[in-house]
Amino acid sequence: MANVFDIHPTHPQQRLLARAAEVLDQGGVVVYPTDTTYGLACHMGDKAALQRIIRLRRLPARHQFTLLCEDLTDIGTYARVDNSTYRLLKRLTPGAYTFILKATREVPRRILHEKRRTIGVWVPSHPIAQGLLAAFGGPLLTTTLRLPESDAPLSDPDEIRAHLTRHVDLLLLSGFGGLEESTVVDMTGGSPAVIRAGAGAIDW
Repeated sequence: MANVFDIHPTHPQQRLLARAAEVLDQGGVVVYPTDTTYGLACHMGDKAALQRIIRLRRLPARHQFTLLCEDLTDIGTYARVDNSTYRLLKRLTPGAYTFILKATREVPRRILHEKRRTIGVWVPSHPIAQGLLAAFGGPLLTTTLRLPESDAPLSDPDEIRAHLTRHVDLLLLSGFGGLEESTVVDMTGGSPAVIRAGAGAIDW
């Protein structure tokens, strides 16, 4: 049965973030709020935690996973970024954008896109997501909190409690979440390509 923490949306309690970081470090799966929807997070190197998320969401083999990063510092470790790509990332982060990038060898093979060898990268602006990353001290593997039988992410805290307390280790709840996911920008071609228009503006 998952622990449930009601956490402040703009000034998250450090003791709760520290506890969540411990859960992640020990191989747990955590529900947390983002700039857009609620998400699921785990340690990117923990195979068992990843498999739990895959089973919970019934994800296909070619699902594009995303690394949640506190800032751009870590991106060069996990993704290949040229100067023009870096300039766009710097302009649009933090925010509601997921960037598809060619992965480096530092990324575990099991979280790469099976055919393209890519990884999603997201630098959030949400105080809780940022606080969780700071407390954990590194990137997290993340995906939207959307159950397989639903067309929309879970957003109601009561529904999240009802559906997830037996399937994850910790719920960080801070009121209703959004329903619109991040804008996804593919940076692996010659120019940026928006492959999913979402919460991040695309008029850049």
